[in-house]
Amino acid sequence: MMNDPKVGYKVIATVTGLKGSCNAGHKVGDSFEISCYNTGGLCGWLYHDIFPHLSSFQFGGDFPWWEGDTIELECPDRFNLLKLKLERIKREK
Repeated sequence: MMNDPKVGYKVIATVTGLKGSCNAGHKVGDSFEISCYNTGGLCGWLYHDIFPHLSSFQFGGDFPWWEGDTIELECPDRFNLLKLKLERIKREK
């Protein structure tokens, strides 16, 4: 596995909601770093689903419905719905 080159913004994911149970074991309140190079332990289904948003977010992109440096995303599993808040933080040079 490639090492994370730490490029772009640092992205912190926080689990903000969970209906049912997460098959990756995440619980409300869990917080971890993710990037285009690091899944942070997310299952493949969720990581695949959020990757287009994550790549734009990590490298400074913006969409009109995003509010500043925080976005909210959801797991594609509607029976075990996990909600994530992503926060981007400028890296120190």
